[in-house]
Amino acid sequence: MADEITSADLDAWLRRSAAELSAHADELTALDSAIGDADHGTNMARGFKAVLDKLDAAPAGDAPTVQALLKSVGMTLISKVGGASGSLYGTLFLDMGKAAPASTSISGADFAAVVAAGVAGVVGRGHAVVGDKTMIDALEPAVAALTEAAASGASAAEAAQAAADAVTIGRDSTVPLVARKGRASYLGERSAGHLDPGAASSAILVQALADTLAGDAAGEGGDAA
Repeated sequence: MADEITSADLDAWLRRSAAELSAHADELTALDSAIGDADHGTNMARGFKAVLDKLDAAPAGDAPTVQALLKSVGMTLISKVGGASGSLYGTLFLDMGKAAPASTSISGADFAAVVAAGVAGVVGRGHAVVGDKTMIDALEPAVAALTEAAASGASAAEAAQAAADAVTIGRDSTVPLVARKGRASYLGERSAGHLDPGAASSAILVQALADTLAGDAAGEGGDAA
């Protein structure tokens, strides 16, 4: 990638994510009611509302490091979101933070590696692989697309959009799958035909990143879509 992502960009991403998860909370809960505990949308909205509160409470003027920001998000999600969602999404952001630099900006290529580290942490925590009908079905293709774009020299906005395109395909791929992990796995064959709620919320986060960086690119370039 040709440009850098700042902690201010990530702050904007988290704020957009909180808004999108709140707007889609009922939809996510409806998905979860079919194959899970019927609380995914509520939990994610509550968790990211707590993230938003944490961002708003930060002292004005001093930008946090990328590392500190991501770790703070992870700890907040673990403490405020119940069940598997809190553990998995908390791990995603905590492990991203561990891999991130203690600086207020990060190169696009390094950010791709940070996201990959976070997803690897989720895999280690939940032991899911592509095909198990989980958030990993959405996140693994997104990481692959982000990494490939980084290697090709795409801008951060372009790479994030490639990841968003991939995450949408990964999310939708969960519909015909039979769940092999999580609460949905208890349903066996009856889990087929339903969109996985974790894959859906993961897609919301990745699309929010793409939309955030596209907005920045439009502001800088004047006519980006």
